Amino acid sequence: MLSEFQSDHRQGGLPEQLAQAAPDGIDVYLDAVGGDHLEAAIGAMRTGGRIAMVGAISGYNATAPAPGPHNLFQAAAREVTLRGMLVTSHLDLFPEWLGKAAAWLADGTLHTEQTVVDGIENAPDAFLAMMRGANTGKMLVRL
Repeated sequence: MLSEFQSDHRQGGLPEQLAQAAPDGIDVYLDAVGGDHLEAAIGAMRTGGRIAMVGAISGYNATAPAPGPHNLFQAAAREVTLRGMLVTSHLDLFPEWLGKAAAWLADGTLHTEQTVVDGIENAPDAFLAMMRGANTGKMLVRL
């Protein structure tokens, strides 16, 4: 069972990485990227799979409309459920989430990846590195 997969655009194509990580396909995909990531996920979905779309960061700074996945019909052929989901639809659950997330952060169950650069004087270089994709997770500058 594949519980977590993080792609690395420097390690080759997304479809190939997914095929290696999940040779039998994937059942559930949380999409915050859209574009080629969503297309790769659709290509790797098993019949009856589910995709939750929570963002499309690949198109946030686009100067032209971002192209959609070229294989969208595969989602229909595999009877995949694709559903949008926004945090603002569930704000009533936020206090409960804070309590749970704080406990998970404290015990290490929930963790984030981050790249840390030391020194405010290095902030411009850190920003440019983040724009090139040289970071893992959040790019932080430590004062």
